[in-house]
Amino acid sequence: MVLLDLSGVGYLVIGTQARPTPTDTQWILAVLAFAVAPVFHRRPLVNLVMQAALLAVAITLIDDLTINQVGASWALLEVTMRAHRARTIWLATGLLIVVDLTDSIGDPVDRIVSGVFGLIVEVGVPVLLGLVIRTNRELGRQALERAAAEQRRHESENRAARADERSAIARELHDVVAHHVASMVLRVGVARHVLPDLDPRVGEVFDDVHGTGTAALADLRQLVAVLRNPDGVRGDAALTAIEPSALPSALGAAVDRARQAGVTVEADIDPGVGSLDAVRGLAVLRLTQEALTNVAKHAGPSALARLSVSVDDGAVHWEVSDNGRGWAPTAVPPGGGHGITGMRERVEVLDGRLEAGPTGAGWRVRTVLPVPAPAATPTASSASPAVTPASSAPRGPRASAGPHAPEPA
Repeated sequence: MVLLDLSGVGYLVIGTQARPTPTDTQWILAVLAFAVAPVFHRRPLVNLVMQAALLAVAITLIDDLTINQVGASWALLEVTMRAHRARTIWLATGLLIVVDLTDSIGDPVDRIVSGVFGLIVEVGVPVLLGLVIRTNRELGRQALERAAAEQRRHESENRAARADERSAIARELHDVVAHHVASMVLRVGVARHVLPDLDPRVGEVFDDVHGTGTAALADLRQLVAVLRNPDGVRGDAALTAIEPSALPSALGAAVDRARQAGVTVEADIDPGVGSLDAVRGLAVLRLTQEALTNVAKHAGPSALARLSVSVDDGAVHWEVSDNGRGWAPTAVPPGGGHGITGMRERVEVLDGRLEAGPTGAGWRVRTVLPVPAPAATPTASSASPAVTPASSAPRGPRASAGPHAPEPA
């Protein structure tokens, strides 16, 4: 509007070389038009009425109507673009046509016809341009609404697909895995009671297997609950994360379970792990449990395992290795296991990289979990909470030492 006013001032000042000098009346009407336009910029209908009134006065008092005609045409353009109802546009158009035609009252027919054709420029062009802009805006709005609706539809379909997948997994866990684990726990409990005169060491093994199986069933129940209703148990810290202060003791419990299975474990745990965030703390715990379970499975009870967890500049350096003694091949379930794959996926979610491979006669697994970026901290729900406890590792005859490949739990 300021640029439009400045162009009007330039017309009155510089354009005087080709026409008579503007009169005081013309200046007054022009200044009023210049003032009204920006003042009522956000009220286009009021602006149009006042510009049309100034044009009607100019028709009766001055000869050069350019300034007031441009002001009225611009006001009509704004009304056309911004009016909420079409009737307002056509009433405003009719008002300006009537005001313009008053200039032709009493004129010969040829001048009246010339004035009617002049309305095409003064009235038709702003209305046409305003309708084009208005239509383009409406089309753009409709396109955005369609895109948003399509996005919502895709999200709804994805949520439905994920819900179906979670329900299928939950059914399999409940009907197959939980059933077999419950059966094993029940049989161990029965054996413990029907054989009261067992060697105390055997009794301890039975008790440990029974307790571990019971804990596994509890974890399975929680996992099934998460799969069936993720929002309902999102606040369960035991399922999605671990308190940082509890991590050292949880790692110590994992080491004790491995020792109960017969594995000699040398643990070097940095006290700084107690200050880790809950997500990386849970990852360290689950990786330790999985790695020590694999040592018990593949290296045997006479193996020596070394656990190292340290914190350096906020990054977690984690490693588990063994010497491979007493290794015996363990049958892999049909289709293979997913322990190492799960460990690798857990690490990659935290922007780390898992290294697993033979080292001498044994095996080594290690990784570095970097400091999480503030805007991309992984959510704890991305980590799977179901991990086989170390003490649940099967016990059986062991063969001679040799390199071994980890059987994922």
